[in-house]
Amino acid sequence: MELLDSIKQKAKSFNKRIVLPEGYEERTIKAADIAIAEGLAQIILIGDPAEIKSHSEKLGLRNISKATVIDPLSHSKKSHYIDMMVEMRKHKGMTKEEASKLIEDPLYLGVLMIKNGDADGEVSGADHATGDVLRPAFHYIKTAPGISVVSGAFIMIVKNKAYGDNGVLIFADGGVHPNPTDKELAEIAVASGRTAKVLAGIEPRVALLSFSTKGSAKHEMVDKVISATKIAQQMAPDMMIDGELQGDAALVESIGQKKAPASKIAGKANVLIFPDLNCGNIAYKLVQRLADAEAIGPILQGIAAPINDLSRGCSVSDIVSMIAITATQASGIKK
Repeated sequence: MELLDSIKQKAKSFNKRIVLPEGYEERTIKAADIAIAEGLAQIILIGDPAEIKSHSEKLGLRNISKATVIDPLSHSKKSHYIDMMVEMRKHKGMTKEEASKLIEDPLYLGVLMIKNGDADGEVSGADHATGDVLRPAFHYIKTAPGISVVSGAFIMIVKNKAYGDNGVLIFADGGVHPNPTDKELAEIAVASGRTAKVLAGIEPRVALLSFSTKGSAKHEMVDKVISATKIAQQMAPDMMIDGELQGDAALVESIGQKKAPASKIAGKANVLIFPDLNCGNIAYKLVQRLADAEAIGPILQGIAAPINDLSRGCSVSDIVSMIAITATQASGIKK
């Protein structure tokens, strides 16, 4: 796949430090070995060093010795991270005793490493639920400046190159936030535009979708999209953003010109923002199956540092790809 190869090439040049908290998990160790061999990132594995070494020897892996292995029970910065946790969560009643237990959880340790500048991003979830992966991130990394909501974007690659940017589109939100407010929808739109630029390397043309185009229908659901469009345009005045647009008006130039002749986005959109998770999740799955499209994601966006959640049914190659994506996302984070 050309785009994924491009993302991997970018990741190689950035040489970011990606932490994998599930260092005991077989698919994760195999993916780490491949990522090291391909030079996608500096890999940090969290887990018992002896157990990781034993696993890698049984699996015949040759590159794990080049990874940094952090023992969650005993490492040089443990007390420092405990102090950080207490300081950041003391308003919630965090005690040193509680922090001492939490920091031995690899998911919390990975996040604290990022917060302290010891890693640039995290890939996890092969053996944990989404809530377990995201909770430490919400507590210690928090959302990006100007963004209050985390969302899930999908890079969709369709065979008809007339759509999007040579067949490449971003769909959001397809995986996280069920029913965003107008402000949250605007934030998702802006975050998705940034994802398009950083990951896909395309100049975003963002369409906020509805069952109405430029006032063709009246309803409170349409009003939300109209309001979100205005907020997003104010948030990112340099980004091309328009709405409300129906799907065909956003994607097909002849229809876009007919339904929204004054729009610079209509018929040319490459970032599609759906009004709620129902629409976004259904749409990406339908396009994936009916159009035989490639769907990469969900790619989490809106967090102040890249933390990506894997499906528990993920393959080794899925983890390798997400390591490359996370490293590339980290390159776009302004320190």
